[in-house]
Amino acid sequence: MSRRDPGVVLAAAAVAATGLSAVTSLWWAPAAATAAFSAGHRSGRTRTMAVAVSALVVAGATAVVTVPALLALGGIFVALVAAALLLPWCAGRVLRQYQELVRAGWSRAEQLEREQRLIAEQARLRERARIAQDMHDALGHDLSLIALSAGALKLAPDLPERHRAAADDLRARAAGAVERLGEVIGILREDAEEVPGAPADFAIGPLVEGAAASGLDVTLHVEGARAAEVPGVVERAAHRVVQEALTNVVKHAPGARATVRVAHTAGRTTVLVHNTAPHPAATAPLPGGGRGLIGLDERVRLAGGSLTHGPHDGGFAVTAHLPHVPPPQPLSPPARSAPTALPPEHRRARRRAGRALVVAVVVPLAATAALAAALVTWASLTLSHTVLDPADYAALRVGQNRAEVAPLLPERQLPYRPRAAEPKGPGVRCEYYAVTADRFVDAAGDAYQLCFRRGTLVGLAVLRE
Repeated sequence: MSRRDPGVVLAAAAVAATGLSAVTSLWWAPAAATAAFSAGHRSGRTRTMAVAVSALVVAGATAVVTVPALLALGGIFVALVAAALLLPWCAGRVLRQYQELVRAGWSRAEQLEREQRLIAEQARLRERARIAQDMHDALGHDLSLIALSAGALKLAPDLPERHRAAADDLRARAAGAVERLGEVIGILREDAEEVPGAPADFAIGPLVEGAAASGLDVTLHVEGARAAEVPGVVERAAHRVVQEALTNVVKHAPGARATVRVAHTAGRTTVLVHNTAPHPAATAPLPGGGRGLIGLDERVRLAGGSLTHGPHDGGFAVTAHLPHVPPPQPLSPPARSAPTALPPEHRRARRRAGRALVVAVVVPLAATAALAAALVTWASLTLSHTVLDPADYAALRVGQNRAEVAPLLPERQLPYRPRAAEPKGPGVRCEYYAVTADRFVDAAGDAYQLCFRRGTLVGLAVLRE
């Protein structure tokens, strides 16, 4: 039983030591306090200690009723129950709940540390996604243009055969590099929100000129004056749209003619990249992973715009509408500075610790008040049966027989013996009776002393408190 619930054995030991200290010696009080503290700390069960204390109080009340002389020990008993039993038990319980609260706090700290690691991991994944997108946008575009230039060089009519073979090998190697780049991007990219990035130069003109110099049949049309207040995010997004669309023309429609149109209007920039069907004599398309338009759609969306793409007029078109003032996006609510709510186990530990502290203060006080009130009430009832009427006391005479005095005496004697000198001698026995049961008069606590020798009244005295 002690292994399953040590509180039962400890509570029983505390109660037994308290009882022994009340009727024998106060040296048992430290043992009672130690056992009670251990019961509260090891077990903390209220029911076990409540049953043990109730049994002790019932046993004490029964002893007082059976032996009225034990009423004099009532004050000591109440003090021991409060100071050596209830107060140490409550202190042990408070310590137990405090330790549980500390453990819950450390658990919460570990949870927050794990959350911080997850946040750092998410940031790392977002950075990987950004790097992957930049690799796709920049390196993929350049490699596609290299492959396009090598294909055009291969078709030159006056090129020697060995140079033609070298151009074909260069185009194959560039195609393989594009394919391996797509595999690397597939490894790096994660399902995380992108962090948009762009090269330092966002001008579309040099981008189109570079593609044309590499052999792509492309023309640029700019409509409307470029507004000075075009946000940088719109410039970056427009640059990426043109770059990705031209890369796709080189990879998937070799030999096609492309047209780039950029229209600046009030509060909006529209980018259209359209290509015709590829020429039948063109070289085979380059491999691709199909991730470019997905990443491009994310970039345009983050800029507050919209992207459409699909077949158009026998070819393929990519269109982006980019507002200069993007509408509010409820994609990621602003971070609030409100404190994070505590987890349920931490809140429960705090409530238990608070309740234990309240119990540690209230229970000893309430128990002491209740036991003291019960003791005073019982003492008053007992005292009322020990009052000797002053007139009857005045009628007593030394030398009277015990049988003659008995009708004038109360039914009970005082349960305690006042501190007074008693006549000494063989056969002498003294009895004590209360002067009054009223505790609020001057005679409260006074007692009559009647001493008998072998049944004869030999002494009368009034003992003043």
